[in-house]
Amino acid sequence: MGLDLVEVAPTSDPPVCRIMDYGKWQYQQKRKLRESHKKTPKNVTTLKEIRLRPETDKHDLEIKQKHAREFLAKGHKVQFTVFFRGRQMLHKDRGYQILKDLAESLDELAKVERSSKMTGRRMTLLVVPRAS
Repeated sequence: MGLDLVEVAPTSDPPVCRIMDYGKWQYQQKRKLRESHKKTPKNVTTLKEIRLRPETDKHDLEIKQKHAREFLAKGHKVQFTVFFRGRQMLHKDRGYQILKDLAESLDELAKVERSSKMTGRRMTLLVVPRAS
């Protein structure tokens, strides 16, 4: 155990020094920093996007819905996006139906923050977890 003369307050007049184990002090400072990082909230709300197409199959929709449930349980916002290509633009009603069905099935876990809206070639729906 080696003791060091450490300058604590160099700006004061006269400068203040202290006899202490500098290596031990550095170690304790690193531990304090690590502990403070552990206490910060880990699951900060983020936006998770789930992408769909108008012809997405029923089973695939169920899987996407399961993923959305997991995201909502963790406290994340979920945005469903339906992409349209070419002649699919003629069947916007299919996109609205998909998003409506998803919103209804997730009703007990989430509430709709921004309802189905068409922007260009994509249709979006934003759901947020319900406060429990």
